[in-house]
Amino acid sequence: QLQLVESGGGLVQPGGSLRLSCATSQYTLEYYAIGWFRQAPGKEREGVSGISSTDGGTYYADSVKDRFTISRDNAKNTVYLQMNNLKPEDTAVYYCAADLWGDGSKWYAESEYDYWGQGTQVTVSS
Repeated sequence: QLQLVESGGGLVQPGGSLRLSCATSQYTLEYYAIGWFRQAPGKEREGVSGISSTDGGTYYADSVKDRFTISRDNAKNTVYLQMNNLKPEDTAVYYCAADLWGDGSKWYAESEYDYWGQGTQVTVSS
């Protein structure tokens, strides 16, 4: 059973940056497509970004394109979500999810993922 742990959330002012991490100590994370999702209060969970396990392709929701960057560090068995120019509407609990050998083509679909982390809170407020 793959266990994912998110970290890096917190309180940041509008325009600020945070870097979220999604890590595991159990398996080689590079074999998994990773998706980042978020859920704001009173809203459904939505896909934010994804990275393929097959070709390294990266994907973003329109709302975060050019502000967020997803990346892998295979040596650290970690996937990152660098979030810049944060806005109040980015406030949410952020989750990472893993899909073994996923190609990322449906990175935005929760049903593609078998494993989920517990989430980390991101609050953007002045």
